[in-house]
Amino acid sequence: MRIRLLYLLAGLFVFLSCETKEKNEKSMNDLEKNPLLAEWDTPFGVPPFDKIKSEDYLPALKKGVEEKRADIDAIVNNKEKPTFKNTIVALELSGKTLSKIMGPFFAVRGANTDSILDGTAKIMAPEFSKLGDDVRMNPNLFKRVDAVYKEKDQLDLSAEDLKLLEETHKQFIRAGVNLSEEKQQKLRKINTRLATLSQEFGDHLLNETNDFELYVTDKKDLGNASPALLAVAAKEAKKRGHDKGWSFTLHRPSINPFLQASPNPVLRKKIFNGYAMRGNNNNENDNKKILEEMASLRLQAARLKGYKNHAAYILSDNMAETPENVYKFMDQLWTPALNRAKRERALLAKKMKSEGETKAFEASDWRYYVEKIRKEKYNFNEEETRPYFEVTAVRDGVFMLAGKLFGLQFKELKNVPTWHKDQQVFEVLEADGKHLGVVYLDYFARSSKRGGAWMNELRAQSNVDQFVTPVVTTNFNFPPATVEMPSLLSFTQAQTFFHEFGHALHGLLSNVKYESLSGTNVPRDFVEFPSQVMENWMSEPEVLRLYAKHYKTGKVIPDALIKKMNEANDFNEGFRTVEYMAAAYLDMAWHTIQDTTLQESNAFEKKAMDKIGLINEIIPRYRSTYFSHIFSGGYSAGYYSYLWSEVLDADAFQAFKESGDIFNQAIAKKYRKMISQGGTKKGMDLYKEFRGREPKIDALIEKRGLK
Repeated sequence: MRIRLLYLLAGLFVFLSCETKEKNEKSMNDLEKNPLLAEWDTPFGVPPFDKIKSEDYLPALKKGVEEKRADIDAIVNNKEKPTFKNTIVALELSGKTLSKIMGPFFAVRGANTDSILDGTAKIMAPEFSKLGDDVRMNPNLFKRVDAVYKEKDQLDLSAEDLKLLEETHKQFIRAGVNLSEEKQQKLRKINTRLATLSQEFGDHLLNETNDFELYVTDKKDLGNASPALLAVAAKEAKKRGHDKGWSFTLHRPSINPFLQASPNPVLRKKIFNGYAMRGNNNNENDNKKILEEMASLRLQAARLKGYKNHAAYILSDNMAETPENVYKFMDQLWTPALNRAKRERALLAKKMKSEGETKAFEASDWRYYVEKIRKEKYNFNEEETRPYFEVTAVRDGVFMLAGKLFGLQFKELKNVPTWHKDQQVFEVLEADGKHLGVVYLDYFARSSKRGGAWMNELRAQSNVDQFVTPVVTTNFNFPPATVEMPSLLSFTQAQTFFHEFGHALHGLLSNVKYESLSGTNVPRDFVEFPSQVMENWMSEPEVLRLYAKHYKTGKVIPDALIKKMNEANDFNEGFRTVEYMAAAYLDMAWHTIQDTTLQESNAFEKKAMDKIGLINEIIPRYRSTYFSHIFSGGYSAGYYSYLWSEVLDADAFQAFKESGDIFNQAIAKKYRKMISQGGTKKGMDLYKEFRGREPKIDALIEKRGLK
């Protein structure tokens, strides 16, 4: 019996060995055929999106992680004395395959996801977290880094080399490499859990946003909605199975115009509440428990690292430096902004009452009556301007501005693979025709795309062994064109185009040695500066005349309409500042908590907003349960940075205005030099090199009308 059993076990072993061998061979063959791992034989080496399938990302990412670990092991096991080249540069260059694949993965996952990509993200989120901890908490690797760091004053390093060394060393310290083994294990568990929770938060938000529908059958409820909006809404209704009528969603190109146009307060409130309650509906997509746990875990992690709270940890590496400095900065602007918003509220409520409405004025009424006041006070209707902001005209305006400031040229590439048919791709060239980089433009809202607008780097610029040119993407949620109508943008949407292209230019104009210091790899409260400064040009009459042309007639936007538009847009500045700042205060509240006990999110949010005196008619631009910037993005304890950066951008644009030429070439050259240096210097040092001094808040106060 025992002999027979041994023979059976031996046979089983041979069978399993053969089966395992076959599986391994198949796996190797699959990897060899994986387009993500092959040489990218495409124009300018862009990703071969036409060949990549969603299924290809997971095995390729796993292979990339494996190679990264092998690279780290090689550095650690190097018997030679640690040097800048064999340790710091080697670490910088490690994981080339992973770096190459992660850019396209996160870009496509954000802009055109599906269930396979979602599944890949869920699998890889904890894997990426573990990899990061394994690298930054590796005591033997840090020993080598620390040895080089201690000799930095004796080494013949360039300023950028020294910055890379300092940043590399700092990352290990901030990650907890010097903590005890027990604390490191706690931190690892926290980091892995946070990665998973962050992933879930974003997935829930996308589901909630896509699930909502406001179906309208009575045209009277649409008020003066534009033909373009109605065409998109009718198309959405058919997509959702209706034979007629209009369907409105929680995507901003749908909800905001509806709130502005619909005379029906019940429907306005329904769609407004749908937006305001995302992730807060006690269903399978509820985010309350997720964010409550994340806030607690972030505090626990910060304390393990020796900081009093998460904000103190984050800000110690930013321009602001401390939570106290952030609060001091915001408090200067909050009271005048709130007072202006209260004056606006009084005007809106008075207008509503004058029309015979007896109910109390509410948050869902705000946008509708803003449009009424604009029409009455300024004889302005936003729909008058949309025909001048057709999406490709705005694109051309952005290109023309980049040409006037930096001499850039843009050549459309028709033969470049994209991840969606709506994308356009352009080669970016210097004034002399030299190749600078590639930019992808992904314009339109769709259910597979997360909300908002953003920029990704598919490939960052670097120049270690050879000059690697950047490949960047800009992503928007503009209303798609229909058979009847092209994509016509609002003033704010056109402004968003200029904003995101500012991020793109930050990546495209980068001219540094190391990838980790290039482009947008700068402190969070500096990164929004190059994007926001572009918004200043967007509404200047001199710039508008370049691109704002009627999509039917080709006529340039009239000066009288420009004047009305700018005056009317200035009217609601109190609201815009307050809703933004309320979100920034909410972010800081969540990340300055001192108690790891789970907070009840709705009660916590109410207390935080009551503390600053937020009026009931305005809610934070992002309430806690859909605040993706801080719970599924990289802006935790950093949402204030948009306003912080606006101090820089307003002051910087003032330099052009003061010169008498908003395209001043000498100033533009200095500005380009500043942003081309990426993160090789401190943000304030870069700014002072450009302006000759620190920025003044005066220009921002004037710009926002908060005197």
